[in-house]
Amino acid sequence: MPSVSVIIPAFNEEKRLPKTLERVKEYIAKSGTDAEIIVVDDGSSDATVSVAEKYGVAVVRNPGNRGKGYSVAQGFLKASGEIIFFSDADLSTPIEFMAPFLKLHNDGFDIVVASRAVPGSAKKIKQPFYRDFMGRTFNLFVKTVTGLKINDTQCGFKSFRRSCALEIVKRRTIDGFGFDVEFLYIAKMLKYKICESPVEWFDAPGTKVSPLRDSAKMFFNLIEIVFKRLSGRYK
Repeated sequence: MPSVSVIIPAFNEEKRLPKTLERVKEYIAKSGTDAEIIVVDDGSSDATVSVAEKYGVAVVRNPGNRGKGYSVAQGFLKASGEIIFFSDADLSTPIEFMAPFLKLHNDGFDIVVASRAVPGSAKKIKQPFYRDFMGRTFNLFVKTVTGLKINDTQCGFKSFRRSCALEIVKRRTIDGFGFDVEFLYIAKMLKYKICESPVEWFDAPGTKVSPLRDSAKMFFNLIEIVFKRLSGRYK
């Protein structure tokens, strides 16, 4: 099994982080995986940092609240694993899906994307209808504008070969929630092998995504990505 890094971006997650870290550490111990856990604190105003330090994991502190994309990128730069995962702090996708993802990497894929929209996936606890509708609409725009053949770009559980992650970080520009599309678009440009893997997904209360403000920013990010591609920004 390859060595693994698990990146958890966190902004004001003092309440959800203990359960998540306990579960991730327990899974790593039981599976015998050679793994490290890195929490990236995105300028939290609560006890996120002290909670993470209490569990003995590595902590990276951003210079203020920079965004999820920035946090994941900083985690990639800190990671030492051959395979790098990032997972939302609410663990909506169970950490147990690490095993099938690692198998897909061993089968030759460079990037594995958790998907709630392919056969075999299951939304065990569904999100509100309007969020589901907005997610489907956004992915339709992603396919149309970028040409990415990914059914679910926004699920917060993905894994990358270390070499691929570092090449993507060199080129990425988006700090906010639109970063997933930019990461995958750069990967497509670099001709990395990408696959979607079905997962179980459990909606968790306390999301930091604003349905109006952040959705609007993500749509603008799509246009931004295309212009940057045409200008050669990602070379």
